[in-house]
Amino acid sequence: MTIFKQTFTVARTISLSTAFILLLTSFIVQSAPLVLASKNFTEQHILSAMTVQYLNEKGIAVTPKTDLASTIMRNAMLNKQVDLAWEYTGTSLIVYNRITEPMSVDATYAKVKELDAKQGIVWLEPAKMNNTYAFAMQRQRAEKENIHTLSQLVARITEIQQTDAKHNWMIGFDPEFVNRSDGLKPMQGVYKIHLERPQIRQMDPGLVYNAIRDGFVDVGLVYATDGRIKGFDLEVLEDDKGFFPSYAVTPIVRTEVLDSTPGLADALNTLSRLLDNDAISTLNAKVDIEHQSAEQVANQFLKDHGLL
Repeated sequence: MTIFKQTFTVARTISLSTAFILLLTSFIVQSAPLVLASKNFTEQHILSAMTVQYLNEKGIAVTPKTDLASTIMRNAMLNKQVDLAWEYTGTSLIVYNRITEPMSVDATYAKVKELDAKQGIVWLEPAKMNNTYAFAMQRQRAEKENIHTLSQLVARITEIQQTDAKHNWMIGFDPEFVNRSDGLKPMQGVYKIHLERPQIRQMDPGLVYNAIRDGFVDVGLVYATDGRIKGFDLEVLEDDKGFFPSYAVTPIVRTEVLDSTPGLADALNTLSRLLDNDAISTLNAKVDIEHQSAEQVANQFLKDHGLL
């Protein structure tokens, strides 16, 4: 009987010690906030604010690291300097993995998920939105010039170059697009257009919309889900040759972080399921046109969906 009691006491002590160690480990993991990376435009600011607020509500501490260029954010994740982010399928496919062959929305997602698994990065559920690149111009001018596709735009630009070079059209781009592998150079190849250096106006992506509206540029590169497209009465020109790939935004997390953070995948997937083009365009407009903060907009969105 004494031996049984001693054995039971030792076993109970070991069990309690193990439980304490597990509890302590859990506390240590959670006491170090996860680092959430985001890029340098409105939509990413909103997604970052939304994620921080919701994860904090779920008991997962998060520190935001904002305004990163795509390649910088990618390298930071590969180097384990950040833990999670919202990434776009097309960016991963073309910019990071240098795959330029056309793919469907589902095939693009499957491919980048497969490739990143080898890098220790998990792609969770993609949102039902496509923030692809697009070109836009003032709607009134597009109707006057009868320009509704990129091919029609190219024809008009080429005509002016040949007949009235002093009044060449100005085109606004963000600097990243000029140098991307899915950017300006390959687009010029597909659409057979040559742009002189003075025609290219490089600027912060957030300034392009105002530049189009105010006539500082004739046409500009925009994001398809930006709220200012509707707010500024711009017309998005049809990519009639299908140059731009799908850009479905998706939460991505380093594998080891996902494995060590219970509830993280479910929380991020919950957010992803709420996002489509209409929802994100409305949120973007609240920031860019109504001048609400990304934090305010994210907070109200979460409350509207019963998440806060």
